[in-house]
Amino acid sequence: MISVLYTLLKNRMFLWLLFLINLAGTLYGYFWYLPQLSETPKLFLLFVPDSPTASLFFVFVLGAFLLGKNWPLMEALAIVTLIKYGVWAVIMNLLVLIVTGDLHWSGYMLMASHLAMAVQGVLYAPFYRFKAWHLVVAAVVALHNEIIDYVFEMMPWYNQLSLYMNEIGYFTFWLSLISIGLAYYFGMRPNRFKLNIKSS
Repeated sequence: MISVLYTLLKNRMFLWLLFLINLAGTLYGYFWYLPQLSETPKLFLLFVPDSPTASLFFVFVLGAFLLGKNWPLMEALAIVTLIKYGVWAVIMNLLVLIVTGDLHWSGYMLMASHLAMAVQGVLYAPFYRFKAWHLVVAAVVALHNEIIDYVFEMMPWYNQLSLYMNEIGYFTFWLSLISIGLAYYFGMRPNRFKLNIKSS
């Protein structure tokens, strides 16, 4: 079963499919953030669209795989942020459901797509080639973003949860640490696979 899974993950057509899905999701994600970005100071523009930036990192990873290469820094950034923001969005939408008793259909779509982000980041971990310093950079980026979001108040807009920002900020800090730990566990284990991309 595992061998079948990793044969599929290495399949060139499957990689192209994931590449295009993630590219489309990334573009849609930046579009979704446009209302908030229009009111964001220029200094913070790069730090607001968290999820589409995470999927953009993975687009670069997949692009490198399709070229038969590895891009270790992008791999480290991708797995940390995909886990972090994938899980974060699922939890936030569940909280909206709990607090308001209702969740728009788009919330369920966001939960499914963000869960898929986290899963794909982990599934490709055996093919990553990042080292400790790459993970340190990714950790700094993830933790720095907490400062931007919860000190300078540039977090994504969830108006229904505005009363819980302190608790959400605390949760997000620990989620970052857990994501970094999982990236280390899944991405730096010795039993890594070689990515021989197959056309069929």
